[in-house]
Amino acid sequence: MKVKYLGHSCFQVEAGGATLLFDPFITPNQLASSIDMKQVKADYIFISHAHQDHMADALQLAKQNNSTMVANWEICSWFNTQGWHKTHPMNTGGKWTFDWGEVKFTNAIHSSSFGDGCDGGNPQGFIIKADGKTFYYAGDTSLHMDMQLIGKYNKPDFAFLPVGSNFTMSYEDAVIAAEFIQCNTIIGMHFDTFPYIVINHEQVQQAFTAAGKTINLMEIGATLDI
Repeated sequence: MKVKYLGHSCFQVEAGGATLLFDPFITPNQLASSIDMKQVKADYIFISHAHQDHMADALQLAKQNNSTMVANWEICSWFNTQGWHKTHPMNTGGKWTFDWGEVKFTNAIHSSSFGDGCDGGNPQGFIIKADGKTFYYAGDTSLHMDMQLIGKYNKPDFAFLPVGSNFTMSYEDAVIAAEFIQCNTIIGMHFDTFPYIVINHEQVQQAFTAAGKTINLMEIGATLDI
């Protein structure tokens, strides 16, 4: 699989012959100014929750790519009211097999509401299986005990975990989360975008190394083959 980092919590993943895009927040992110939106491809757009810093560019990119949006019922319904009807609603615990792979919605502990005050439903994470690999995209979340179920029954080959603290779990809790999900290869997200979530990269690297795990704090625009 090929992973490209587009800033904040936005990643592009090539899986099963499809291009998956997670939580698109690019144009409002000053750190991602080098990203050319016209070059951002997405067959499927996954939205973990309704906060603007996870869906600001979703509608534009869906129209640009004729993408299928995958999110909870409330988020899909909201985009339907915005004129986008190519959606696949799911909810926590649900599983669906697409032609490129399998998706399961997982619990995340956070909040979720649209800027206009509409209900964003419950926040979610995703377990994705494709190309003989499994990965976990946690979304915005605190550390929680349900992560142990992911480790027991899925054992992801790699996982995207927030590490910025303040709004999500800290890097210290992300180390524990990596242990819970039984995953040694972590890709950090939700860090450095705002003053509240600036991290010390060396400190984070050292914490994961001490736990016998690898964390990738990717540069925006960089790619990683896993």
